[in-house]
Amino acid sequence: MPTSHNSAVKGDFAKVVLMPGDPLRAKFIVDNFLHDAVLVNNVRGIQGYTGYTKNGKRISVMASGMGMPSIGIYSAELYSQYGVETILRIGTAGSYREDVKVGDIVLAMGASTNSGWPNQYELRGGTYSAIASFPVLEAARQAALAQGKTVHCGNTLSSDIFYDVDPLFWKKWADLGIMAVEMEAYALYCNAARAGKNALCILTISDSFVAREILTPEQRQTGLIGMIEVGIATAEAFAD
Repeated sequence: MPTSHNSAVKGDFAKVVLMPGDPLRAKFIVDNFLHDAVLVNNVRGIQGYTGYTKNGKRISVMASGMGMPSIGIYSAELYSQYGVETILRIGTAGSYREDVKVGDIVLAMGASTNSGWPNQYELRGGTYSAIASFPVLEAARQAALAQGKTVHCGNTLSSDIFYDVDPLFWKKWADLGIMAVEMEAYALYCNAARAGKNALCILTISDSFVAREILTPEQRQTGLIGMIEVGIATAEAFAD
């Protein structure tokens, strides 16, 4: 049944959902990569669609909004209320390493965080290591390699802070091998683990803390074709 954040009913969403942050990117994916797509949710402008790939696989695409609270709401509802088995976040990230360049794809094997998100689990001083679902990670890696994409697999940072008061804060994370920073993967991975479902974060490097390069907003919205192609191929491997 519908929720406070989603007007869809059970069965409207496919087993696999591609989840970009931006609703306009969700619409771009639907218009360019799916056919016979139906809008199943537009509460708060968070567009959700279900359609078919060129290979006849039924998948859904839904925006997540920005940050862990937002993707935390939508992913929890998709897993618990709509029968979704796998969520693939497809988004942008900032590189913390010289060898991870603007335009490269990063598969987030794990997600560290500076968020209070894990506090809810009351782990008595412990810290939960949020990781991707390995079968989905490996499928995405194989898809990227088959398509000739430059792909990196490793640990990422899910940050609550975009404009940090310390311009060099990132170096401490980089010293621990963190490849890139984004704002959603940790909450998604935790929700998937709690629900016994699958999740993976597929990222395009949109800017570099090392090289001081950046994609334009227009490139972020429509120029991330390589990542989308990897996401579609991965989704097809787990879709009906």
